[in-house]
Amino acid sequence: MAIDKLNINQWAEEDRPREKLMAQGPDALTNAELLAILIGSGNTKESAVALMQRILNGCGNNLNALGKMTIRELCEFNGIGPAKAISIVAACELGKRRQQAEAPQRPRLDSATAIYHFMHPKMQDLPTEEFWALLLNQNFQLIKPVRISRGGISEVTVDVRIILKEALLANATVIAVCHNHPSGSLKPSKPDDQITQRLKNSCDIMRLHLLDHIIITDGAYFSYHEKGRL
Repeated sequence: MAIDKLNINQWAEEDRPREKLMAQGPDALTNAELLAILIGSGNTKESAVALMQRILNGCGNNLNALGKMTIRELCEFNGIGPAKAISIVAACELGKRRQQAEAPQRPRLDSATAIYHFMHPKMQDLPTEEFWALLLNQNFQLIKPVRISRGGISEVTVDVRIILKEALLANATVIAVCHNHPSGSLKPSKPDDQITQRLKNSCDIMRLHLLDHIIITDGAYFSYHEKGRL
């Protein structure tokens, strides 16, 4: 008895390429499944995954060979029209360009001076206080800066849990924090001391390294680390 072909939308959800990628990440997908996401659909006889399995088989299951195929050559496969062929060629070209591109250089923020010079342009003219977290890897290279909160002229409210959440989501192992004093005063306030201690205690529990807490004004800075207060 003949068994009708199942379309992708009839598969178990965990087996559908898009859903599988969302749930498990791109590493969990086969080459055919990744390419099936690009072409979007198969034909009346086979699913997008089966179609790409057939095309890959025709290339010796070699992505490099697939990348050398022209739009005309791809269109010779039954079920592949110009639109699908263009998607495949474009994806292969992006892969080639990525190999040729240099990895972006992340700034190294391993000192109070380096952090100050990085953040000063962002904070020098702010009329109110802002609190930022700089999420770093183990080599003190910046993963990303995150503005945690905005406040008033003389204070800003900071939730330590938000800082830790951002650090964990970014896979950071080192954190530096900073905020500005629009008044120009470099003297830490009592709330500044309290948030520094709470953050230090929380980082110790989470096995994160709190590098520094820096207060920035237009032209100078105060570093808890340099002053031996961290």
